[in-house]
Amino acid sequence: GAFLIPYILFLIIAGMPLFYMELALGQYNREGAATVWKICPIFKGVGYAVILIALYVGFYYNVIIAWSLYYLFSSFTFELPWTNCDNSWNSPNCTDPKLFNASVLGNGTKYSKYKLTPAAEFYERGVLHLHESRGIHDLGLPRWQLSLCLLVVVIILFFSLWKGVKTSGKVVWITATLPYVVLFVLLIHGITLPGAYNGINAYLHIDFRRLKEATVWIDAATQIFYSLGAGFGVLIAFASYNKFDNNCYRDALLTSTINCVTSFISGFAIFSILGYMAHEHKVKIEDVATEGAGLVFILYPEAISTLSGSTFWAVVFFIMLLTLGIDSSMGGMEAVITGLADDFHILKQHRKLFTFGVCFGTFLLALFCITNGGIYVLTLLDTFAAGTSILFAVLMEAIGVSWFYGVDRFSEDIQQMMGFKPGLYWRLCWKFVSPAFLLFVVIVSIINFKPLTYDDYTFPLWANRIGWGIALSSMILVPAYIIYKFLNVRGTFKERLAYCITPENEHQLVAQGNVRQFKV
Repeated sequence: GAFLIPYILFLIIAGMPLFYMELALGQYNREGAATVWKICPIFKGVGYAVILIALYVGFYYNVIIAWSLYYLFSSFTFELPWTNCDNSWNSPNCTDPKLFNASVLGNGTKYSKYKLTPAAEFYERGVLHLHESRGIHDLGLPRWQLSLCLLVVVIILFFSLWKGVKTSGKVVWITATLPYVVLFVLLIHGITLPGAYNGINAYLHIDFRRLKEATVWIDAATQIFYSLGAGFGVLIAFASYNKFDNNCYRDALLTSTINCVTSFISGFAIFSILGYMAHEHKVKIEDVATEGAGLVFILYPEAISTLSGSTFWAVVFFIMLLTLGIDSSMGGMEAVITGLADDFHILKQHRKLFTFGVCFGTFLLALFCITNGGIYVLTLLDTFAAGTSILFAVLMEAIGVSWFYGVDRFSEDIQQMMGFKPGLYWRLCWKFVSPAFLLFVVIVSIINFKPLTYDDYTFPLWANRIGWGIALSSMILVPAYIIYKFLNVRGTFKERLAYCITPENEHQLVAQGNVRQFKV
């Protein structure tokens, strides 16, 4: 509940305005994330940064889809493999949920952190084989079962992307609509379960004390950009294929609103199940509530296994996860492919081969995430690859468009496309509110950084340094390109600066001394 307040606030002051800005930017300039910066050449490094971030996310995001596929295959049985302790991967201490009571936990341990249930052991011992690794320094070899699942995912992505929007546009009809049907079915069934009301009540209850925690605000900000896709170059890439007079203002409002309403409604489907779990095990809601992989691959499957027709519900749930994952991954990969292909024409001429190279490259690097200790690599990438770095990239994007290219000029571009200028609210958000908010969140996320952990495992110092190296590798492209561009332009200091911040189609005006950007 407390999370919803900053989430909605950030949606209004940053999510929607930046979503609208990226759609308009891509649609008007007909370019990918890098070449779109012909409007202000010195900021082209921002484009390369978001492309690299999207590539990093592809390294580990496809692994999560591979897990979903593995679970889907495992669900085609009369008895789901995570319902009992009689399997080869189970430990001697595995506890049957039917025999579970609150006294088993002891020492105030939350049920969500109890790792000896059949569902938890199937995930950590049967799928990940985490018990065979001592930490990030002891990865081991890739698991062949997950390698095959990952290969299937990458093949699906390749054939969805190899002809550009001609194929991806058709695939999206399935991957974008099917999850809504499944979500509706799961929601209706979830709210009929005993204890569901208590879960929904906990979902909507607002604990105002949580709003004092910086992590709540940072998580809300990051989630907005993840769910809307702003900052990853995805929106710019797809908008570049729109008709020039398409109403991207309507698209921005509709898409961002539907996206966040969907997230809100999915909360009811999740918390109804959490309420049911708390009711079944006679514990508090907060004891079963968790996030991330623990929710999707442990608690939800465990809850499904207790329902009548559990095989059907498991298959339906993991088909939903699979389609959602492929849909999101397609967007990220398209941002990389379109962004680089628009910049390097040789790649555009051999798009199919380039698409294969990107898919195969992500497959090879993702193998690190499906080793015995792969979850540690995945956690490292998930934390550093697109956390502070994506917020920084969007901040620089907002500054580049609003302050260097100019809000007034950007508004004129939008008027050319749609016949009307953006309202005062949007212009104020682009120029002042969104950049100020992003700067604040970037600073707070750096100040409040805590050494990385996974459950009880604390990552060594060198792993945290590698993580920050990954984060900086994308952020450093922005100042590096600024220096590169400035040094590669001829002329006096003022002339160099003028060429760097003037749109490429107006460089002849710079030679005449007529630089619009130098005028107040």
